[in-house]
Amino acid sequence: MIFYTLRRLAGVIGVLIAVAAVTFTIFYVLPSDPAAAACGKACSTERLEAIRAHMGLDRPLARQFWDFASGIFTGRTMGTGQYALRCDFPCLGYSYENSEAVWDLLMDRLPVSASLALGAAVLWLALGLTAGVVAALRKDTLTDRVLMVGAVGAASLPVYFTSMMLIYGLIRVADLLPYPSYVSFGDDPGRWASNLLLPWLALAILYAAMYARQSRSSMIETMAEPYIRTARAKGLPRRTVVVKHGLRSGMTPILTLFGMDLGGLLAGAVITESIFGLPGIGRLFYGALSTGDQPVILGVTLLAAAFIVVANLGVDLLYAVVDPRVRL
Repeated sequence: MIFYTLRRLAGVIGVLIAVAAVTFTIFYVLPSDPAAAACGKACSTERLEAIRAHMGLDRPLARQFWDFASGIFTGRTMGTGQYALRCDFPCLGYSYENSEAVWDLLMDRLPVSASLALGAAVLWLALGLTAGVVAALRKDTLTDRVLMVGAVGAASLPVYFTSMMLIYGLIRVADLLPYPSYVSFGDDPGRWASNLLLPWLALAILYAAMYARQSRSSMIETMAEPYIRTARAKGLPRRTVVVKHGLRSGMTPILTLFGMDLGGLLAGAVITESIFGLPGIGRLFYGALSTGDQPVILGVTLLAAAFIVVANLGVDLLYAVVDPRVRL
């Protein structure tokens, strides 16, 4: 198990390097010039070249990528002379827009995106798995049809539409909840939850619908397995058969899906954060795309890739816990 984990960690590093190289190359071939944007309209040729040298854009692509990749682990010095700027580990560069360290920007926004993703994940797992298991156990009944029709309908609704309907119904009409604004969990747990409830619901409705359909299919397939019939023949209680033998084995595809979804959301939900005005990584990414802030875009891309591959590594390690057959 230890060697397996080490091999997977090495694969994680390889994936992150590949993602960084591809993203870095895409930025290099784009027609935009960040040095010209930073210099402004009334910019002399000498000033433009000085800015390009300070940003390291006058170097070959391979050297630029090496400086970036090595700086993540060792830090690096950007620029020369009196304008030299030290970027400490882990160095992802500085934003072209406000000259702030990209790593600091990401860490400042991460608690917001993590709160949004983890809270929504709890809701969609509870709703989706419950609906899927109930539908599977009542296959081809009215309950099954109602739940699956509802799941298909919910999955068809864009998240921005669901968000706007929740805002209109629960805030403007019913006045049940405050308009979302991020409050730190450490400052006030109650306000933290009440302010994030609407964004949680907006994401949970969409994801729960997909998880309900997936868990229904997995449970129907699992409950038809011979070992389930054997467990029933032994006289085990229905709850034991369903939860201990059926649900645990049927959770394997759900775990795979969950790792991808949670990893992606931890790096920001662009639409949801923008609609509800939450200062998370997704909103930071949207702003960076609008202004062409390449260091921020590259930093968010790497962070998203890291979350996804690490989440999938964690899921692979959990397989043996959830499904004992994997241990064989």
